[in-house]
Amino acid sequence: MRAMILRQPGTRLEEVDLPRLQPGPGQVRVKVRACAVCRTDLHVVDGDLTDPKLPVIPGHEIVGEVVESGPGVRRHSVGDRVGIPWLGWTCGRCAYCRSGRENLCSEARFTGYTLNGGYAEEVVAYERYCFPMPQEYSDVGAAPLLCAGLIGYRSLVMAGPGRHLGLYGFGAAAHIVAQVARHQGRSVYAFTRPGDRTAQDFALSLGAVWAGGSQRMPPQPLDAAIIFAPVGPLVPLALEAVGKGGAVVLGGIHMSDIPSFPYRLLWEERRLCSVANLTRKDAIEFLEVAPRVPVRTETVEFPLNEANEALRRLKQGELDGAAVLVP
Repeated sequence: MRAMILRQPGTRLEEVDLPRLQPGPGQVRVKVRACAVCRTDLHVVDGDLTDPKLPVIPGHEIVGEVVESGPGVRRHSVGDRVGIPWLGWTCGRCAYCRSGRENLCSEARFTGYTLNGGYAEEVVAYERYCFPMPQEYSDVGAAPLLCAGLIGYRSLVMAGPGRHLGLYGFGAAAHIVAQVARHQGRSVYAFTRPGDRTAQDFALSLGAVWAGGSQRMPPQPLDAAIIFAPVGPLVPLALEAVGKGGAVVLGGIHMSDIPSFPYRLLWEERRLCSVANLTRKDAIEFLEVAPRVPVRTETVEFPLNEANEALRRLKQGELDGAAVLVP
């Protein structure tokens, strides 16, 4: 099979031919139909996330078809269409797993980071961490739901039920969250790179009531804000934008250093919290919600061997919506 592999962080992905994968106990072999490109992939490639399995095949927003089952597989059959997200395996024994917080499992393995991912023609995954995909979506349209959608949904739940919601960084995750929030009756305020009228117009087209540069204050205090851009200086800005008792949720796996800020920005019971990974419960809930909204994903397709170009365009902020690799 063809695959794009990372040999060392900070280098370009290489296109290689690898032997066909063999599923082990509890695993399925999946023919990749589409794999979205996530900012987390960029952090893996750039070396922002330490200790990846090397060499590694990135990619964790995978939609594909089961073509072979390993011993003990019961949930999926050959021919099933499944989605494979970031969370690829957990121990099931620790206190976090037993209390419904498997996203915090210390032994967890992650697709495209410590397990090979979907920048390839095939992938092997544990069936317990594969999910049936809503038939309303094409393969390409469904791929961004598996991280941009899932992490965005978990971030939205953690933000609480407030009516006025700010989204900092209007890319793949925010454009999905905005649609869910509007479906719930919330008002969405979009914060983009200063002067990025394209992203601001994109946000307004999805129902945002206001869009502006990240340095600006919204026209009224927010009940909550979610930061998707990996930019630490956005934290004090978001804290200043939320009202008393408001929440600021950090939706990324990596962020540049957060500068010091005066205590008054956090006072009056404002909350600051991060989102780590996802749970299978998040996936089940969100994949039921998405077709009801219905969430519409904006995608830009790339052939598999143009993965480096897709990552470059993501890094430079040249994409509206999500890049998706199609083998």
